Amino acid sequence: MALVGKLIRFDDVRGYGFIAPSAGGEDVFVHANDFGERRHEVHSGLRVEYEVEEGERGLKAASVRILDTPTPRVERQPGAVRATREDDDGLCDVLSPLEFMTEVTESLITRVPTLTGAQIAAIRETLTERARAHGWVEA
Repeated sequence: MALVGKLIRFDDVRGYGFIAPSAGGEDVFVHANDFGERRHEVHSGLRVEYEVEEGERGLKAASVRILDTPTPRVERQPGAVRATREDDDGLCDVLSPLEFMTEVTESLITRVPTLTGAQIAAIRETLTERARAHGWVEA
């Protein structure tokens, strides 16, 4: 029997989160792989349809389907300015650390889906440090 709920917590780095059933009850564990090809769209707040099975540590989601319409990604043109620092001449995007890490994560998942969460976290940390040093990310 399919249930409906909302993804209330999701850790991009570790690749798992929890669904709060709409009908109430215990939160249900869900892994990024349970979303199949749409795993790159997963974030807290999504409405999902799923089945429940008993896992080793409690309830676990299976056959997860995203109910929300995906938000279209807006591709920025090279040199487009989203937000600039006061000392910028307007030629470089300056992203928040969260925006930067999201862009890096999406790129890594798309290009190298076999990376582990730990590998992605290490790459993101290194690239974010470099981006801060170059002023591409807000301090």
